[in-house]
Amino acid sequence: MSLILDHVTLAPPGGARLFAPLDVTIAPGEVLCVTGPSGIGKSSLIALIGGFLPCGFRAEGRVLLNGVDLAGQPPEARRIGLLLQEAPLFPHLSVGDNLAFALSPRVKGRAARRAAIEEALEQAALPGFAGRDPATLSGGQRLRVSLMRALLAEPAALLLDEPFSRLDPPLRAEFRAFVLGHLVARAIPALIVSHDAEDAATATRCCALAPPAPSG
Repeated sequence: MSLILDHVTLAPPGGARLFAPLDVTIAPGEVLCVTGPSGIGKSSLIALIGGFLPCGFRAEGRVLLNGVDLAGQPPEARRIGLLLQEAPLFPHLSVGDNLAFALSPRVKGRAARRAAIEEALEQAALPGFAGRDPATLSGGQRLRVSLMRALLAEPAALLLDEPFSRLDPPLRAEFRAFVLGHLVARAIPALIVSHDAEDAATATRCCALAPPAPSG
């Protein structure tokens, strides 16, 4: 599946366009890094694609996933995963239950669901962590669980908003390679917004949001 941004731009409530129209196609397994100065609308672009743009924003252009225009579709119907720098996990659920929450309905039966969770933890190099309290995990471990939870939902595309920024540099490089490897292996198109030059350097392509051209 490809993720296509067709002449997409945004304006805040009562304001002018944040960036010049964006035209880009992200192929399966490709990672596009979107950069730009603070305030230009990178996180708002993520919100638009994911379907949770705040009320009052004006969006122009089209977002298409596998040829389907996502306009008007609620977030839960879009099959778009999200990975944030905070790596939020449900604090009242174990690691395994956090993963089970995202499992596709196609995985039926207790044994099959347990096996899918155990396989995800093996892939995240966290075997035996199913019963752990999320509060006991390190930042890197939380991110790994968050990624596997997003992937277990079988997303057609993945959005990443500064996901590595709170990690120490050595762990940041390790986790970046871990994430990108999974995206390529599963042929998931992904868009990452970041200020980090290493994120841009390791992505498939890079695109810088630019202010719109002056009118007149």
